[in-house]
Amino acid sequence: MNLHLSLTPMISLLAGCLILVMPKLLNFIVAVYLILVGLIGVFGGAVVHVG
Repeated sequence: MNLHLSLTPMISLLAGCLILVMPKLLNFIVAVYLILVGLIGVFGGAVVHVG
């Protein structure tokens, strides 16, 4: 069984969980998320192959 994980959805999931746990940090989390997704878009996303 092969499992392919992209970096962008993993960052989205992490950001969403952090917003649920610490809603006061919403602006900071959104800013970091946008910067990371922008960098991934510019420099190319990494795909992790598991299995």
